[in-house]
Amino acid sequence: MQKLKNEELERISANEYKNSVKTPVVIVLDNIRSMNNIGSAFRTADSFLIEEILLTGITAQPPHREINKTALGATDSVPWRYFAHPTDALDYLHKKKYQVLAVEQAHESTQIQNFNPQTNTKYALVFGNEVKGVSDEVMEQVDGCLEIPQKGSKHSLNISVSIGIVLWDFAQKMKIF
Repeated sequence: MQKLKNEELERISANEYKNSVKTPVVIVLDNIRSMNNIGSAFRTADSFLIEEILLTGITAQPPHREINKTALGATDSVPWRYFAHPTDALDYLHKKKYQVLAVEQAHESTQIQNFNPQTNTKYALVFGNEVKGVSDEVMEQVDGCLEIPQKGSKHSLNISVSIGIVLWDFAQKMKIF
């Protein structure tokens, strides 16, 4: 077995990304503390051709050395915008007719393996703070909640891992790949 060389990976440029047909998904980062997690969100969003990332509250904004360390240039390809208040981001998304789903452990959540994204529906996925999760004020405004099933003693995943799992699941079910 031999690894592929970089030139064999058929990578697209940041400009080609901007002109590509996007996966109808927006990521919302609700008060994320770690700039490494923010950078990872950009990098993962890039790999799934996500439409946009909305940064809210205390979530740091590019350009920043710590974000770039894990984003590896994805802040140049993935469009983003900032909202001081997370609920303003949800208002923006609802006006644009997105179905807004929190990724959180909650009463009446849908286990991700049981959720089937609908064609012709745009989705916004909200990922919450590393300690407190998705804020209560945001939970009051979401259209639904997805949960990643877990076993073990921690019952929590790093946000960057959660983003990867959820986007992979969406991409498979939406037949992106």
